[in-house]
Amino acid sequence: MAEIDEEAEAEPKKASKMPMILGLLAAMLGGGGGFYAAWSGMILGSEPAGNVEAQVDAVDALPDIAFVPIDPMVISLSPPSNSRHLSFRAQLEVPSQYQADVEHLLPRVTDVLNGYLRAVRTEDLESPSALIRLRAQMLRRVQMVAGSGRVNDLLVMEFVLN
Repeated sequence: MAEIDEEAEAEPKKASKMPMILGLLAAMLGGGGGFYAAWSGMILGSEPAGNVEAQVDAVDALPDIAFVPIDPMVISLSPPSNSRHLSFRAQLEVPSQYQADVEHLLPRVTDVLNGYLRAVRTEDLESPSALIRLRAQMLRRVQMVAGSGRVNDLLVMEFVLN
């Protein structure tokens, strides 16, 4: 009996690698099939890319808007700054039906923007994200002057510190 126990301990049983190989093969086939199905548009896709004419016809018409230019402004900055002037130029995106109304209010819009930009600290102008914050603040002020729904956006054309 001692001899049988020694032989059993000397030769451990090897596990079969067949389930691991079959699992890897199934995973590769499943991944490849999933990639092809997504790439070809069978799943998670809309229409096949072959119908280009239908896609061109589906383009929406441009909105009925107009752009109202604001006169360029040069704002002098406070003395502790490295820059001495801010050169600012912008346009207002407005619905076409309100273009004349907004053009009539341009002196007031210029006044509001000029007053706001003179009040902004120099450190706020020099930060990397300054333009995003300033644009949002200026747009809000212009919308308050022009009235509800008359100004869609403020497009900054020039913002240069000299």
